[in-house]
Amino acid sequence: MLGSSRSRHRLTTALAGFALLATGAALQVGTAAAPAHAATTYRVLFDDGHAEEAGNADWIISTSKPDPLAQDSSPSSETDWTGALSSWGVALQKTGSYSMKTATSALTYGGSSTTDLSNFDALVLPEPNTLFTTAEKTAIMTFVKNGGGLFMISDHTGADRNSDGEDAVEILNDLMTNNSVDSTDPFGFSIDSLDISSGYPAAISDSSDPVLNGSFGTVTKSLIADGTTATLKPSDNSAVKGLVYRSGYSGNTGAFFATSTFGSGRVAFWGDSSPIDDGTGQSGNTLYDGWNDSGATNAALALNATAWLTGASSGSSGGGGGGGGGTCTSAQLLGNPGFESGSTTWTASSGVITNSSSEAARTGSYKAWLDGYGSAHTDTLSQSVTIPSGCSATLSFYLHVDTAETTTSTAYDKLTVTAGSTTLATYSNLNAASGYVLKSFDVSSLAGTTATIKFTGVEGSTLQTSFVIDDTALNVS
Repeated sequence: MLGSSRSRHRLTTALAGFALLATGAALQVGTAAAPAHAATTYRVLFDDGHAEEAGNADWIISTSKPDPLAQDSSPSSETDWTGALSSWGVALQKTGSYSMKTATSALTYGGSSTTDLSNFDALVLPEPNTLFTTAEKTAIMTFVKNGGGLFMISDHTGADRNSDGEDAVEILNDLMTNNSVDSTDPFGFSIDSLDISSGYPAAISDSSDPVLNGSFGTVTKSLIADGTTATLKPSDNSAVKGLVYRSGYSGNTGAFFATSTFGSGRVAFWGDSSPIDDGTGQSGNTLYDGWNDSGATNAALALNATAWLTGASSGSSGGGGGGGGGTCTSAQLLGNPGFESGSTTWTASSGVITNSSSEAARTGSYKAWLDGYGSAHTDTLSQSVTIPSGCSATLSFYLHVDTAETTTSTAYDKLTVTAGSTTLATYSNLNAASGYVLKSFDVSSLAGTTATIKFTGVEGSTLQTSFVIDDTALNVS
């Protein structure tokens, strides 16, 4: 991170950036397809291709796969479908607004399979017990980035049901930190290596949150019966939000249920599989009825979260922006989002939009490079955009901060990000890092208006700080 002072052209940064550029270029393969969003039917894929039935687990909505309707086309009670998640599946089916499938083979995106992720609005990973392949991780992350919903349900550390050396904590952390799309803490949280034996984690107070207060009921508490929590890192993704916390915890630690966004998509995390277990399933399994636990509201939490992830409900939980549905046409609204057309569409200070090799772009050749002079200087970058009424909207961009400042406590140089009259975030030399980091913000409140997205970089009198921006997007759905 430390650069030569008073120089806007730093070879060391360029070399680090070229590695990122090569990675970014590889990511463009297979990303053309985007999840389509049905106006009245929301499509959910439950994964059963990663040992979700190993040991006493029975994390399926039905023994009929891929289509649960083959077991009973009009279920009226959860026993009409067989599986520990049948209560979940039947509850969605009975609304008439959801269709469900079960995936039993490798997860793909942009393929021809009926269970290809491009055919769905949300993917549920109910305590996977085998690692996802490199191709699967690319498929999952691309699906979310392009607007899909991802529901990750973990269990406690050491819950290795098939004795392959991997548990859900390790598998889901591997998905987030070891993929070809974005491994820089893309969702803004990591899953803790814990085994918490019991508890009733409480929901935060937020009457506007659609996951806690949705069409399926109000969430007050959840259930831990050997589970874990997550540590939130809002500096990596400002959209991350803890909704339910282990007793005695708040803020960035002890989050038992959390939401976030990535690209145009939405993400939910739950720290235990016991809350989704309805106590019934296939013969021989020892199951626990957490779905109907009288001390918790697990059914409402699972169902509201499903609605939010698919886009069946709107709202600001976790930053919003993905999912789709309704009358809004999904689109990316910013012109020249990767700056590859040079100084068009954007209004920028001289030299900001550049293909200089001294700071490498994340993808392509051009990026927006604010400041980096090592002297008192202000750079701006802006674009006005009209956000249609009735849309959820998410602003995202990748930011690389490079500095010659040595302080670990004083913000001498700052980048301010605004949308209309709202300040979304301020970054500084203290946010310096070796690569690009995804930033994402819910700007749905600006729907029906024309707003200016603006970046303002202000540099002090000595020691350079460069704020480098690439791959911007303002996605509506």
